Amino acid sequence: RDGTPEAGPTLTVVDVDRALDALATTSGPGSVARREATLGALLAAATGDERRFLVALLGGELRQGALEGVVLDAVATAAGVPAAAVRRAFMLSGRLPDTAVTALTGGTAALDAVRLTVGRPVRPMLASPGSSLDAALADLGADVTVEAKLDGARIQVHRDGDVVRVWTRTLREVTDGVPELVDRVRALPCRTAVLDGETLALDDDGRPRAFQDTMSRFGSMLPADPDPAARALLLSPFFFDLLHLDGRDLLDEPLAVRLDALAGLLAGAEQAPLRMPAVRRPDPEAAAAVLAGALAAGHEGVVVKALDAPYAAGRRGKAWQKVKPVHTLDLVVLGAEWGYGRRSGKLSNIHLGARDPAGGAPVMVGKTFKGMTDELLDWQTATFPALAREEPGWGVLLRPEVVVEIALDGAQRSTRYPGGVALRFARVLRYRPDKDPADADTIDAVRALLGGPAGE
Repeated sequence: RDGTPEAGPTLTVVDVDRALDALATTSGPGSVARREATLGALLAAATGDERRFLVALLGGELRQGALEGVVLDAVATAAGVPAAAVRRAFMLSGRLPDTAVTALTGGTAALDAVRLTVGRPVRPMLASPGSSLDAALADLGADVTVEAKLDGARIQVHRDGDVVRVWTRTLREVTDGVPELVDRVRALPCRTAVLDGETLALDDDGRPRAFQDTMSRFGSMLPADPDPAARALLLSPFFFDLLHLDGRDLLDEPLAVRLDALAGLLAGAEQAPLRMPAVRRPDPEAAAAVLAGALAAGHEGVVVKALDAPYAAGRRGKAWQKVKPVHTLDLVVLGAEWGYGRRSGKLSNIHLGARDPAGGAPVMVGKTFKGMTDELLDWQTATFPALAREEPGWGVLLRPEVVVEIALDGAQRSTRYPGGVALRFARVLRYRPDKDPADADTIDAVRALLGGPAGE
């Protein structure tokens, strides 16, 4: 556009948003001229840097990205409101664009007015990795519940009258694909409810089937084309939290109160969904028995939860700590190398990155090809090129979009990697299509594995 750019910044986010809305909604006779006038006025009010940004944005040539936390902080700064208010509103609304509009147009008062709404999913509360059961109990004290950690898919179920809707942990709605879950919740003795839990496929003897079997009902990435038989595979729901019941929000209530309400709700149904196996306020021996029982039943481990903690939507805090018998981390795949020998022609050795809690790029912590099946190698080779941001001769560098679950024996100090730490004996367990890169473990979680023989 001709004309001298503005010397100083005057455009606001709201100005740009209104102009873009006008561009999108202008139609009919003379619409081209009106769009040109709108765009011309926008660019005329922009500085040189702002013009370059807007032109790249509108032309589809902008290459930039930021974690949600960074964007939320930016929204708070732009709106002049507390970051905590923005984060809470986001966790309750589940939508970053809606939260940004609320902050920029209504300020703190509008953000504080955001409430849990039945039919609109909230960000799930997450558990932090615990180093051991004893350490988790020592950290949280005696006022805890120890519950089984199932190897299933996280679900959030909302009921409003006869309408029941189901979302995954990434807030993707899957209602139409899980009618058996809908029927179980519709049978509960309540008018409105928001339940948090897991679902998984069970064998005839009640043991969990492979994780891939469960995920096949949700459009799993492994395999790319789900087996038609998966459609006949029934899922069982296990609920461990209740966020709303018959007009009463329970988010800010202690976990003990939420569990009592959940027990009362599930006990009142003829065919109630299953409660997560758990023991309240166990002594160390009883807690160890819960862990042993969970492992014997084919589950992953246990989660230790503070009974006095509110539901911290969207946060991974110390109030919930997951304990598994082996270390596992959810990491981001940064790249993959072409294999040799029998792996020739396959994208094999993957580069692994941990999330930077400050919002920067993932931090590389190692490589591995261990644990990969032929099916997995084929999937990587078919899938990764479409996600490539660069293709050097040795392999592909990927956009940080794919999360993989890695088992490892620990971590060790390293001068080879930028985070100063490397994984020990890492092997691939499975890809996690149900998780976003923002759900990956942080570099701090990897560093926490240092110390002792594994970290010396």
